[in-house]
Order: sequence, then C-alpha cells, then structure tokens
Amino acid sequence: MNHDVTADSTNRRRWLQTASLGFGIAGLAGLFQQLQAAELSPQQRLLQPHFVPRAKRVILLFMNGGPSHVDTFDPKPALATHAGQKPSEKETGRAKAGYMPSPFRFLPHGSSGVVMSELFPHLSQCADDLCVIRSMHTDVPNHEPGLIIMHSGVQQPTRPSIGSWVTYGLGTENQNLPGYVVLGPRRPVVGPHLWSNSFLPGAYQGMAVNTQDMQVDRLVTDLKHPTLSRADQRKQLDLLAGLNRLHADQRQGDATLEAQIQAMEVAFSMQMEASAAFDISQETQATRDLYGNTLFGRQCLLARRLSERGVRFVTSYYLTPGGNQPWDTHTNNDDGHRKLCADSDRATAALLTDLKQRGLLEDTLVIWTGEFGRTPYAQPNDKGKQGRDHHHSAFTTVLAGGGVKGGLMYGASDELGMFAVENRVHVHDLHATVLHLLGIDHEQLTYRYSGRDFRLTDVHGQVVQGILA
Repeated sequence: MNHDVTADSTNRRRWLQTASLGFGIAGLAGLFQQLQAAELSPQQRLLQPHFVPRAKRVILLFMNGGPSHVDTFDPKPALATHAGQKPSEKETGRAKAGYMPSPFRFLPHGSSGVVMSELFPHLSQCADDLCVIRSMHTDVPNHEPGLIIMHSGVQQPTRPSIGSWVTYGLGTENQNLPGYVVLGPRRPVVGPHLWSNSFLPGAYQGMAVNTQDMQVDRLVTDLKHPTLSRADQRKQLDLLAGLNRLHADQRQGDATLEAQIQAMEVAFSMQMEASAAFDISQETQATRDLYGNTLFGRQCLLARRLSERGVRFVTSYYLTPGGNQPWDTHTNNDDGHRKLCADSDRATAALLTDLKQRGLLEDTLVIWTGEFGRTPYAQPNDKGKQGRDHHHSAFTTVLAGGGVKGGLMYGASDELGMFAVENRVHVHDLHATVLHLLGIDHEQLTYRYSGRDFRLTDVHGQVVQGILA
C-alpha cells in the first residue's frame, strides 16, 4: 500500500473536469479535485487489508466544540470536596475560577455497569455495547489545531484526514457512491481541512453534504441534468469516453486519464444510486421517530443509510444550523449540556440500536467524540451562569461495535479530571486502533510524497490492545 505520485495537468483535462454532464459536479468535488494524480480511483480499488478486519466501515459522530467529560462519562465526586478552590497556575498555565462540581447524577448501567451521566437516558440502554475511553488526551486546547489533530494527526492543515487514509487504503464497497461522505450544516470551523485528501489523490477527499435541507436534490447539488435525459447523457458520456480512449492509446495507459474516466462513470451512476441512498423519507415513520426530528438525528439516520450501502467512512458533525460549535460551553455549561445531550443521546442510541437490529453494528465502528474536553474548574464570566473552558489533557471518547469490547470503561483521569493518568490514549493511538480494527497496520499504510513516506500516525501511535474484543 505504498504508492508514488506523478502530477500532470493539461487544458484538455481541465475542460473534461468541468464538462456539464449534470452529475453533481458541486457535490462530487472529492472525485474531481486533483485527479491529475497518477492513482486509481477508490472505485477501482477494493484492496485486501493487511490482516482480517473486525470492522468494514466507520461512522464518526463529532461533537464540535468539545463536550465536558466530567458532565458526561467521567464522574468526579471529588470536585464537590474542592468546589471553589482554584487550581494552581502550574496546573493550568493561568489563574482560573474554582473547581465546579457537575450537577448531574452518574449511575452504572447494563450488566457491565458502565457509568454515565443522567443526561444519557437512551444511550444508557446501550451500555453493554459501549467502550468508554476516559484517558484521552491531545496536544493543544484550541479549536482549530485540536480539530485538525483529531482528524489528521497534526496541528497544521497539511495532511490527509483519517477518512481519506481509510478510503485510500481500502477503497469503497459501492462503485456508485463516494467512499467518504461528510454530513453537516454549512462548514464547521476549519472546514474542508477536516476532510481533506491533502497530498493523496483527489478521489479520496470527503464529499461534503450540506444537511440544512434534506431534500435529495438539495443534499447533492446538480444531481439531475436540467434538460438532458439519462439516455442523452449516456450518449454524451460515451462520446467523451471514446475521445478519452483515443487519447489514452496515445499515452500508453495514462493512469491520470483512467482515473478521470472512472470518476465520470461514478458520477453518472450516482444519479440513480444517490437518489435512493440520500432519501431518508424512504424510511418508516417509526424509524424516523426513533432518531428524532432534529438536524443531528436526521444526519445519523442518513449515516446509517450510507454505511449500509457500502460508504466506507461517514462523518456526522454536531453543529448549529449556522455552522457554529454548540458544545463550546464557555458560559451556561450545565443548561447547554442538558439541551445538547438530549439531542445527541437520542440520535446516537438510535443509530446503535438500528445498526444492531440490522446486523451491522458488529462490523461498523461508531465513534462519539469531540476535539477535547472541558475544564473541571469554572471559567470566569460576568454573565451569571458559569461555563467551562477548553481542556486537552483529559477527555472522553466513546466507541461501539466494529471489534471493540462493549461494556468497558478504559483508562482513567485523576480524581479531579485534570489529567489522563491510567492507560493514557493519545489521538495517535486512537487513529492506530481505528486502522487496526479495519485490518490496516498503521505503520504500513504509507504514501510517498515530497521525497518521504507519510502515514496517518506519522512516527507515533500504538494500537490500544486493551479495548479490542
């Protein structure tokens, strides 16, 4: 799985990329950008993993802004004892308000006794399927670099995202749909960098879908040609393909051109496949009610529909309709988490339940996380209700399905939730483990660029053996 890259771009190819065939040019940017890279498309590549995988696909549920670990999955009763006491500047780097206990009750659930906040009444019913990592930590407590690290392993927007690495390594199981799809209203902070292919061929960039309007022709723009029938489009595409073949014969099987031809075929095929895959109205009312009629609930339902149709990696961002980060509770942390968890809890539990009933959870890895946690101490403010600041030295990530142990609480932060102290898991370790569950050795999945071999985990990362089933 080590490939070199050759770049070549001509006026003719740029014209081919913008030819108006009515097959979702705007929504299929990931199939067309940088296709000059000499590499097969993911639709042509369905590769064998390094070893037998436990998971076939990934659904990443991303809580933008950073949920508070001490209010959700990591109870810290000692905070009540130290309430109001200020942590030292040595611990925080700057003076803060005092420690703030969580107002929420924590109880064990399921036969495994997984402990979580009362804010998750639905997810608590799935406790025996959950693997709760309480010892996550990352490098910085700022949104932009924190988001990029969680998606690509580095702070700068210069490397491919994990979804791009996965589709590059394994390809897709459905030749009529993209291998990597990103769901969310508008663009989050940092935006396309979070699903960027970077130096990987453009076919591995995530296809971003604006879920503001769930009508299929709004989700995937330009899906249907405004005037030509499918038969006429087929004739047009066949003509272009014939011209491309003549050109290819003169260039001795140019891989760049082959990738472009394949991309056009996939885009044309999407006109039929996408109409069904993206249409959640085809679900029963009972199923739609299970997820809830909210933006995130509809996204989770759509994520399931795409995953069961062979999309390899789906990311669902929890954002406000305006694209803001709702979990960034600098003020009014408690009320904010009551509202946020009520929505996320129902939709996440529905997704797990639905996948399990369909026999898909066993080989679908579901990840619930943010870019970091929130401080165990309060953030000073003059507006009344206190919030919590960004916190990178300890937070929680929840996994389910796809070969992880269910009913497990793994690792620990200290008694106040300040630092991960037991079985510490860095983001690099999480990435290594996700690839491992998909059957990929994170040290072997490399791509040669600019004179060196790159990988998702760079020179870091250990598979977290303790969470593997």
